[in-house]
Amino acid sequence: MTYERIVVLGGGTAGWMTAAALATGLRNTVVELVESEEIATVGVGEATFPSIRAYHQILGISEADFLRATNGTFKLGIKFRDWRVRGEDYYHTFGNFGQLDGSDALWGQYRRHVNAGLGSFGEQCLPTVMAMHDRFCAPGQDAAAFNYAYHFDANLYARFLRDLAMARGVRRTEGKVVDVTRKADGGVAALKLDGGRDVKADLFIDCSGFASLLLGRTLEEPFVDFSRWLPVDRAWACPSAPVGEDLTPYTRATALTAGWAWRIPLQDRIGNGHVFSTRFIDEDAAREELLRQMDGEPLAEPRLLRFTTGHRARFWSHNVVGIGLSTGFLEPLESTSIYLVQAGIGRLMPLLQRGGAVPPAAVEDYNTGLVRQFERIRDFILMHYCLTARRDTPFWNAMAEVELPETLAYKLHAWRQTGALVQYDEEGFDGHSWLAIHAGMQHWPQRTDPTQTQIPVEKSLEWVRERERQLAAAVAPLPTHQAYLAHVLGA
Repeated sequence: MTYERIVVLGGGTAGWMTAAALATGLRNTVVELVESEEIATVGVGEATFPSIRAYHQILGISEADFLRATNGTFKLGIKFRDWRVRGEDYYHTFGNFGQLDGSDALWGQYRRHVNAGLGSFGEQCLPTVMAMHDRFCAPGQDAAAFNYAYHFDANLYARFLRDLAMARGVRRTEGKVVDVTRKADGGVAALKLDGGRDVKADLFIDCSGFASLLLGRTLEEPFVDFSRWLPVDRAWACPSAPVGEDLTPYTRATALTAGWAWRIPLQDRIGNGHVFSTRFIDEDAAREELLRQMDGEPLAEPRLLRFTTGHRARFWSHNVVGIGLSTGFLEPLESTSIYLVQAGIGRLMPLLQRGGAVPPAAVEDYNTGLVRQFERIRDFILMHYCLTARRDTPFWNAMAEVELPETLAYKLHAWRQTGALVQYDEEGFDGHSWLAIHAGMQHWPQRTDPTQTQIPVEKSLEWVRERERQLAAAVAPLPTHQAYLAHVLGA
């Protein structure tokens, strides 16, 4: 069996990202996307992960065209405010801290000089220094020095990709699914639309969002619940007017009473939201807490989103592949929602491009890999909560007492005991990202590699100070984020 006809159910970011990729990579396959204007997408302002740049490169998308179409801005990382204790902040940016182990491990040498008047450990990382001063410039030839992502309007992004996908041959069908016809083997035969039309395909991609119309509702794929580790289950989202002229090149995540608030700067507005747990705060109180901490005036009424953290047991079942929210959800603390969409697409495309039916073993590998990615990202997000020193509300007390997944418990144990940054397969975040959170939370090892002390203390201190000086000097002449963005948009 070959997949001559593929139907994508649902538009929005996931649907049109998938359709655009299929149209670009499968030139001889009929691709049809079914969506209904009556069904709203989540569509809040999005912060992304650097991998989206690779997706754009594969599709041949111009960065300037994309930024213009989506009110986009640049993102160097995330500023975490009040996470360890109130009044303290740190950054997780898409950079590196040099060597991570051995005598030349920068963090190990930095820790030898806690009373030497050095800046924060983040000042040893180029994009963090840029973020601290609202500077931005794309990396030069030494692109390994740092990476970057974007903020953008998700609704505008879906529209941008829709135009691209349809120009490359994707057929768009307006209609609401009222019934699903099953095949004898349990798979999906056709979608029955409210106008009476049956939409048939060899393969269906479920991008129907939280409804999970095919993977969840029709095939009844079980849901693996992560809420015992990540109890947040609601989010208020609200745009606000920009304040001042400083356009920050980072997302801001502020810890609140029973969750946290995001701040995403776009060209024309600020995207705000409050992710919280109804076990510890009611919806009305959470709404008021969001509005109190916003910088500018609200531009609309806050919108409530309900969710459960976790994922479907399988992402590919019979002839249905789930992409995006239909497969599961992890709170957007590290901006991984679109990354997981892209991960699903990235695994799917090579299997379809080789032609013929995808063998069961490959489907099993597809499912196993994506389950592990969800678990790895779950662990990374949970680390932000379990390392906090906050004990000022019932929520933060409860998060400090969460029984950790064994995979995370082992990583934290290895770091505390020896300074080893353990990495598994299917990681979403590398050792530099884990180190940024450890350092930001002041969570340092009890013992370190003894060869680190073989470097003379004076030489070690000068090395760390010189790196700090060099990065500060490199950032000082860079344009502001606002100025650099204006240059790109005007080019």
